[in-house]
Amino acid sequence: MHTDIRIDVAIDEDETNTLAHAVLHLRGDHFEATGRARRNPDDVSMPLIGEELALARALASLQAGVMEAAQEKIERFLAV
Repeated sequence: MHTDIRIDVAIDEDETNTLAHAVLHLRGDHFEATGRARRNPDDVSMPLIGEELALARALASLQAGVMEAAQEKIERFLAV
């Protein structure tokens, strides 16, 4: 069996803040996560770094949510 899974990510940023919002739909389950990065105003502006940090944090949070959902399903299965 082959299943394609898509994660949609939107990134918003201003002069000092970057926000990444990730959404995953997996076989009827819906997961959302947000990651944030903030640049010190005294540092040089390098938007790619903020995007990478915010995205990595959103994906780590998404991973934790998917793992928690899987653990809950395992626990329900074992309780039967």
